[in-house]
Amino acid sequence: MRIDRIKLVTELTRKDMTQAKLAKLSGVSRATINYIKSGKSCTDEVGNKIAKALEVPVTALLED
Repeated sequence: MRIDRIKLVTELTRKDMTQAKLAKLSGVSRATINYIKSGKSCTDEVGNKIAKALEVPVTALLED
């Protein structure tokens, strides 16, 4: 799964959330979130955890 980094940053900003807070809420390491933010792909499980922590559907974060 490839999460759109701009959409991820937008959601983090909207929620006033840091990468560290997202890592804690999602149970995903901060390093993994940083990799995703820099354009790397992730597993479906990780993508779903991030979307759940941001309270958005995973489809809202995917690249078009």
